[in-house]
Amino acid sequence: MDKAGAKIIELRKLAFLRQVFWLSLTAFGGPQVHFIRFSDVLVKKRRFISQEELLEINSFCQMLPGPTSTQTITTIAYRRSGPVFAAIALALWVLPSCFLMGMLAWMVSVFGNNINVVKVLQYIPAMAVGFMCFAALRFTGQMVKNQVHALILIFTAATLIIYSHPVLIPILLVLGGFITNFTTGKTLVKPQDSFANIKWGNLWVFLAIWIVAALLGNLLQNRPALLFENTYRYGSLVFGGGNVLVPMMYDQYVLFKNYMDHQTFMTGVGMSQALPGPVFSISSYANGMALSGLGGWGIILGCAIGSIAIFLPGLLLIFFFHPIWHRLKTYNRVQKAIEGINAASAGLVVAAAVLLMRPLQMDWANVAIIIGTVAYLWLGKLASPFLVLAVLVFGAFMG
Repeated sequence: MDKAGAKIIELRKLAFLRQVFWLSLTAFGGPQVHFIRFSDVLVKKRRFISQEELLEINSFCQMLPGPTSTQTITTIAYRRSGPVFAAIALALWVLPSCFLMGMLAWMVSVFGNNINVVKVLQYIPAMAVGFMCFAALRFTGQMVKNQVHALILIFTAATLIIYSHPVLIPILLVLGGFITNFTTGKTLVKPQDSFANIKWGNLWVFLAIWIVAALLGNLLQNRPALLFENTYRYGSLVFGGGNVLVPMMYDQYVLFKNYMDHQTFMTGVGMSQALPGPVFSISSYANGMALSGLGGWGIILGCAIGSIAIFLPGLLLIFFFHPIWHRLKTYNRVQKAIEGINAASAGLVVAAAVLLMRPLQMDWANVAIIIGTVAYLWLGKLASPFLVLAVLVFGAFMG
């Protein structure tokens, strides 16, 4: 490759990283809505990848535990230029929200109940429902192509609405892929790669960190060590995004360990919904508050633990599983299964919209914000931060 070609590639890499950072500041609404933003910015606007590749990456990341949108960004970067580039993209994606959640932990620890953020955030849940309803409409249009896909979507959504248990998520995704193996008749390309020479190093690192963290936490009974072990375990096992992570952390940090009270934890949950970037950044806030008794340096340490331990497992799992997936996806049955996994993913979004709506008091204000959010996003005239700012101002006015 000549120097001009190499320079173009480097400029494209920098352009991709700039877009990732921009998305970290402007992508609101959780992983399902993030996917729509990735499609608009990385596919349609900048053409870093194709829509088909984004859908396939989404299918891969849905099958992994951890934060789906974060893993999607990381996988795209990994495909473009390897593990170091992927780690840089991951850092750019998560740092703004983790930093802001860490600042919130510091403010709450210093000012306590003098910060009346609850009223300001009171309509953020309704806006989140609006984001999710919009994502459900877009997902359905992109991923449901025939009656079988529609039936998979309906069955997945209905199952999760009736039995909203996170264990069902990977089962329903696999079931969707299994169904389309027998309903999709087209013959696709034959596999070209074998499974020889699989690199096991990243899996051993993933397991070694888990084992060492568990041993140190139990031996030392030291709060920072225990927090790292808890958070690393959540990042390794959680399917279903932040909506599953939040109740798990609530049980551990509020009910069991009493690291903070209910109101303090829910303040962080509300703010995580109002910020762009990954919802998993709630981990930065929760761990910062758990060590707030040690002062400012304790908050910094807790936020660092929460930020690293929650995202590191997903990074290591991508480094191990993606080369396997890259070979596996060339098999005809796997390619057929991707259609069903995508249809089931759309069902997850529909279910999430319904489940988020249940706790809301459906008064005129919440209904207006849900409808207004969907209309605002559908028209797409202005960026999402303006909508979030308007909802915050409305909450302060109504409070």
